[in-house]
Amino acid sequence: SDDPLLESNVSASASGNEARGVLRARDQAVLASELAGRIVELPFSEGESFKKGDTLARFDCSAYQAQLNAAQAASRGAGEELAHNRQLAALKSVGRFEVSRAEARLSEAQAQSQVYQVQVRRCSVIAPFDGQVVARKVQRYESVAAGAPLLDVVDNRTLEIHLLVPSRWMDRLKPGQPFTFVPDETGKPLQATVKRLGARIDEGSQTLLLVANVPDASGLLSGMSGTARFAEPK
Repeated sequence: SDDPLLESNVSASASGNEARGVLRARDQAVLASELAGRIVELPFSEGESFKKGDTLARFDCSAYQAQLNAAQAASRGAGEELAHNRQLAALKSVGRFEVSRAEARLSEAQAQSQVYQVQVRRCSVIAPFDGQVVARKVQRYESVAAGAPLLDVVDNRTLEIHLLVPSRWMDRLKPGQPFTFVPDETGKPLQATVKRLGARIDEGSQTLLLVANVPDASGLLSGMSGTARFAEPK
């Protein structure tokens, strides 16, 4: 497995019908900056909840906004020039070449405006899902480079169980199969079902990844570890 935390929670060999595993969130991400700039807003701290669409970070984008305003003004001017040239062309006062050149200038101005619109949109980091902040990688007023990690976020309502089971169990594990999982932190058994099996056996540990659904994730957090217990094979 490529998951060191999961590997550290797996016994050298699963005993009987038990296997160790951890809870993982289906929706989790480290959000990074798409541009270089100074952070002026970072409203959520560790542990705080947010909704999809909330602004999680905002950069000082006065320079980009000024460039956008200038590009939009140039686009309006090019549009007016084109309209004027078309009127003149209808009166045979200018040739087709002047109209084509005005059309080209308008297209160029519109393209430049679209570039700055994209830059301005990147000034705000928007929450991709409902969730919580795990860690803030930066602080307000810091200047960061493009690609710098900003926030580690997670949605603890969409948890899965990740187990490393002995590869010899392959023949008796199927999607939809029920089992119980007891988190160490709560001690309360969870009813889970096998969702899918991994695509490769780890040749070193002779284990296979198993991912299971958690019907009710209330009171649970990503990263909790525990023990899965399967029914005796018939």
